[in-house]
Amino acid sequence: MNDEPELPPDGRPVDVYLDLLRIRMDTEDYRLLLSVVEPVLRAIEQHQLPALDFSLDEEQTDELSQEIRDEAALVIATAVTGRLDNEVIELHIDDTGPVRVVTDAATASDPVRLGEIADYIKERQHTNEELRGIAEVSDLPTDL
Repeated sequence: MNDEPELPPDGRPVDVYLDLLRIRMDTEDYRLLLSVVEPVLRAIEQHQLPALDFSLDEEQTDELSQEIRDEAALVIATAVTGRLDNEVIELHIDDTGPVRVVTDAATASDPVRLGEIADYIKERQHTNEELRGIAEVSDLPTDL
């Protein structure tokens, strides 16, 4: 198996970040990370994913350590934003408990902005629950 992602090496920030991870991570962990992020990176590169709102496939990542999940999220964020200063932070949402999100370093250190993000997540979860309820009583799929 090739340790290098099969993406063109054109000096993109995501390639720089992947190179740093390859040096820093255990070889097997790095291979696992690549298996998760390569399909997403290709989809982003081919403009097949919305840039603002997507997550990793839970079935594929359930057996991964939190460190690999976090690094995968950071790799994808780097590909989307072109920034190397992304951070994974944990927000405590009243109804659901902790939620991990990726944001830039300035936002991660701004309590007001973090509060706004938490409020957005709460509102979104509330909306999703309402839509699930509507779908359920309408005999429609509820996997939102």
